[in-house]
Amino acid sequence: MRTARAGAPERARLASFAPAVRLLMVNQFGINLGFYMLMPYLADHLAHGLGLAAWTVGLVLGARNLSQQGLFLVGGALADRYGCKPLIVAGCVLRTVAFALLAVADTLPLLIVALLLTGFAGALFNPAVRALLAAEAGEERRVAAFALFNVFYQAGILAGPVVGLALLTWDFRVVCAVAAVVFGVLAAVQVRALPDRQVADRGDRPGWREVAADWRAIAANRPFVLFAVAMSGSYVLAFQVYLALPLRAGEVFGADAGRVTGAVFAVSALAAVLGQLRLTEWAKRTFAGPRAIAVGLLVMGAAFVPLLVPVGAGRGAAGRAVALTALVLCAALLAWGGALLYPFEMDTVVTLAKGRLVATHYGAYSTASGVAVWLGNLAVGALFDLGAAWLPWAVLTATGAACAAAVAALHCGGHLAPPGEARAAAPVG
Repeated sequence: MRTARAGAPERARLASFAPAVRLLMVNQFGINLGFYMLMPYLADHLAHGLGLAAWTVGLVLGARNLSQQGLFLVGGALADRYGCKPLIVAGCVLRTVAFALLAVADTLPLLIVALLLTGFAGALFNPAVRALLAAEAGEERRVAAFALFNVFYQAGILAGPVVGLALLTWDFRVVCAVAAVVFGVLAAVQVRALPDRQVADRGDRPGWREVAADWRAIAANRPFVLFAVAMSGSYVLAFQVYLALPLRAGEVFGADAGRVTGAVFAVSALAAVLGQLRLTEWAKRTFAGPRAIAVGLLVMGAAFVPLLVPVGAGRGAAGRAVALTALVLCAALLAWGGALLYPFEMDTVVTLAKGRLVATHYGAYSTASGVAVWLGNLAVGALFDLGAAWLPWAVLTATGAACAAAVAALHCGGHLAPPGEARAAAPVG
């Protein structure tokens, strides 16, 4: 745990922002605290607590993820039409209801309803939080705001499983109830404290026609679409903390894989919390925004190089130590690469949106990344099934390099520059 002195810069940076920005950051910590105190233990509860078959567990969890990723675009469109505050509050209220329902659900239909509501809640508040943060921070401080926002985001991921594990000494239903209380408190605080920003007049067309027109406009925003495609690989790489790294841990450590995976997960979150602000300050002194994104992608790709060491090296105490070191190093580099690019990535989305329909752009961006993770995980799983131990890590490394090259090419072509500055875009050096 960091000392009070070590945390002073973070507190000073937090105090320098407007109250609404500070509230959104604390809100995101609470969202992740409530979510991650429950979700890491949900599969075990479904399988062993309720006795569901493995395929049913997969179905239920897949439905939750699909309801969130697939509806980000809808949540963003609603935030642009009705305002960010109502969507943030509605999402927190819906999570409160969903987790309370999950505490008592003991049949498959109720479980599916509860988890669909959980996913839909995330789709409501996720784009709205980011759009409101960007608006309240202002153009000059967006990058700094998103950097500190990611510290709170990762801190919630780090604290949630620890709190959940402590509550599990009573019962999984207690975990659900406490998570529901967390979201209920967040909803109540934000009803009172979040600012009501005026929504631009959207004309007299029926709502659905207006939303469809907004979606068409985003699809026609070629720089935004190209950037979303170029960045999709970063989300595939980041997700491997949940997929490829646990698979590697299972191959090498067998019965101890669970503890190793938990340690790797903690390292990932802790590395992001401790490194985010330093990396952002360094990048602001050293790179333009798109260059920082490209470098972050290269770091994320390079994270998988240590895992090219054959699994056979994991036999014996020394080999297992080498394998553990490779896993920890991979998780840390993934976190640092993601921390390096994240604030500039979020700022670029606002730039490419040209200040219009920001929440809808964030929603579309999140939906695209969700589809990429789904397809990418299918591909990574297929690579593991081929039996060539080096192949998944080589492909993931190449993915990082390819995404970095794509972002660099967009930057060189002036596609990522603010409006009116495209021709002045500097080449990547």
